Amino acid sequence: MFTAGAESLIKQAREIQDEDLQKFYTRVSKLLHGKDFGNETVDSLQRLYLIVSATKYSRALPEDVLQLLQDLLCSSKTAEQFQALSCAILRETFPCDLRNLSDEEGNSKTMSHVAEVTLAQGSNKDKVSSVAHRVLKCLEARQPEGQSSRYLLPVLSKVISLSPDSLTEDQINLVSRKLVDWLRYASIQQGVQLSSGGFFTSPRTRQPGPITEVDGAVAADFFTVLSLGQSYTEDQWMNMHAFSMIRKWLLCYSTDGNGNGDTDDKSEVDGSVMSMVSATSTSSRLLPPKERLREKAFEYCHRLIEQSDRKALKKSDAELQKACLIEAVTVMDIICREDPSFVYRAFACVKALYGRLSGDLAFSRALLPIAQFYLNHSETAAVDSEAVYRQLFTRIPSELFQEPMLAFEFTQFCRVNVKVLRESVGIFKHSFPNLFKPLAWNSPALISEYVELLPSLIGPDTAIEILHSLLDLPCLTAALDIQLRSASSQPSERVPLDPSVKVSSSMEAFRHPYYRGMFLYILRDEAGTGDTIDRLSVLHEVLADMADSPRIVQCAQTTPILLQVFFNEAAQFADEKLINQLVLVILERSSLLYDIPNYKREVQRVFSSQLLVLCKLHPSLIVEQCKELMEFSGTTGNIQSKENFYTHVVWAIGEYLSVSYDKRCTVEQITAFFETLEAVLFEITQVRLSASIPTYSPRVITMLLTTLSKLASRSQDLIPRVSLFLSKMRSFARSPAVSSWYSEEDIEEIHTRASELINLLKLPSVAQFVLAPSTEGTSPRWHRDTNTSLPLAMRAISKVLQRDSSFSPG
Repeated sequence: MFTAGAESLIKQAREIQDEDLQKFYTRVSKLLHGKDFGNETVDSLQRLYLIVSATKYSRALPEDVLQLLQDLLCSSKTAEQFQALSCAILRETFPCDLRNLSDEEGNSKTMSHVAEVTLAQGSNKDKVSSVAHRVLKCLEARQPEGQSSRYLLPVLSKVISLSPDSLTEDQINLVSRKLVDWLRYASIQQGVQLSSGGFFTSPRTRQPGPITEVDGAVAADFFTVLSLGQSYTEDQWMNMHAFSMIRKWLLCYSTDGNGNGDTDDKSEVDGSVMSMVSATSTSSRLLPPKERLREKAFEYCHRLIEQSDRKALKKSDAELQKACLIEAVTVMDIICREDPSFVYRAFACVKALYGRLSGDLAFSRALLPIAQFYLNHSETAAVDSEAVYRQLFTRIPSELFQEPMLAFEFTQFCRVNVKVLRESVGIFKHSFPNLFKPLAWNSPALISEYVELLPSLIGPDTAIEILHSLLDLPCLTAALDIQLRSASSQPSERVPLDPSVKVSSSMEAFRHPYYRGMFLYILRDEAGTGDTIDRLSVLHEVLADMADSPRIVQCAQTTPILLQVFFNEAAQFADEKLINQLVLVILERSSLLYDIPNYKREVQRVFSSQLLVLCKLHPSLIVEQCKELMEFSGTTGNIQSKENFYTHVVWAIGEYLSVSYDKRCTVEQITAFFETLEAVLFEITQVRLSASIPTYSPRVITMLLTTLSKLASRSQDLIPRVSLFLSKMRSFARSPAVSSWYSEEDIEEIHTRASELINLLKLPSVAQFVLAPSTEGTSPRWHRDTNTSLPLAMRAISKVLQRDSSFSPG
């Protein structure tokens, strides 16, 4: 988020009028025509950059301003600040005329800015190849005094990102050889530093001292990014820049030409012998450029890991150690994937590193590339990796869920490796309670990752517990918040509570023995301790004071999305037993949800749509779960609290409670459901002289009428009862109390539905056919063939309605 001042500046830049903009362009042009650029020119160029970058639409600069900016960019005499500003502006105003930009060589710094603008035009292969050729030509040549090649390596990195195939094989080998030299043979003496000797002495050159390690000791081995000095030589700068792009280079160009056609066959037999051979300096010089680069990059990473074991004197150097560890292990992993002969050498180093870092949560981010290394190579090296995975899936999400970057990287690791984790790592699927903790705490940022990750966690043995966990996700957010606040509270605040005293806040409940078991379950690390808890309503009550927390509300907004993903995946493999279990959970949890604004409504909306999907997959569930469905549909309070879901349940009963879907369906069951729904409809349509009578939507009433008619058509002894009820709907609809509840359109809807149904039931055989069609009724033949029964039935009904159009119920 921007500050209020920044928001105001961006708004002004977006809303600037054309007249004011033209005046500003004229002012910029006058300033750039001058020879001496001062603060006013800097301020104007900064404002121009804000104007052209503040909108998603590119602005067309006047031709004279554009030309002046290009001249400013291409001149090697231009100060760095003005080159950077002109480069930034031209990047935002593309496509621009690059005639002058493509011909100017200038120094390396100027070339880097020019190339940056050129590459911003897009991934046109000819332009990218042209930039690559010029950059490589400059890298190959000896730089003039005072110039540096290090500004060109970021450009080269951009080139291979846009178009890796823009480099020829010779160019790739050239850069590989250069990278070897930069990585391995940088000076171990500090750069020359000029300083003033004081008032009575003339300026003098200090003698360069040796490079040191992060702990202050003199470096005894080759230079790396963890080698420190007061100033650096050119080859040391190239060393640091080379390491920053080595991962991308290896991924792009290290997959072929390794010259070891039988490496894979021999790696498990005599890999250690091959490693010893490749480790020698003499043999490495005889290797092709790509293989030699792998060798030197491996040595570089090995040294970085050794250097990371030193105690840094500065906090910034300690943070640099962590970053270098992550990069070093990642590069080692890439090298081992390209050449398995490195696996045996690498594992000794990585295994020792894991032993050193596993107990220190400060290095948790480094555990991710270590786990990736084990995941990719533990089978090749026959190394047990269970401890690494257990550490990864227990401590990191459980104790560091509140760190956004780590949470994202952890989720990315799981998503990228989901197939291997699901097939090879047993603890992965059963760690979903822990995996949900980063999601609960960082819901908006991680929702897209978990939409992809969630299906891999769902299986027949975990589906029910995952469904409960998703529904309790906002409760998990609340519990994590309380856990953090409790851990950071002062010892004096953690006074033992009297178990007999009622708690007044969620924080007190967290420390109360009576509620402790509920929190322990919500915060559990692994699955298998039970699908849910018995006292969910109690948990919701004690967490009520946190229901309006922004973090919890955000989590509640993402839960319906994940529920949809869950049901879509479960429908792919669910058998009859699991479908029945899912329906029972839906019925139960429709009333047991954390009371967050809009949360219940959105979850019930998902339940409504998915209930129909499950019924379609397994229509017999209506018969198999008749007791629970009857109890749910017979409770009038369910209409008031979850009308939409109740309506879908009633529809499913009317649609699938039929011998056509389940031969076990009996007349007694149909009658029992009929009487249950009849009692509900009777209750909600009673007109009482009470000012507080609840209003039920016409949709509920018409759905109950239709379902009763469907059931009656399947047990014709019930037709007189439902006909009588339908005939009374006119008096209900026209009563003064009802008229005050419903609009004229609502009253007409109830009246019309009652009329249609009572006319239909006058012909029981036709009613049974229309209201309870065969399961084959969805076949296109029933709608296309005029000789089949459905068109005949519809014509018969039309005649009945036309003949009795004057009929009115009641």
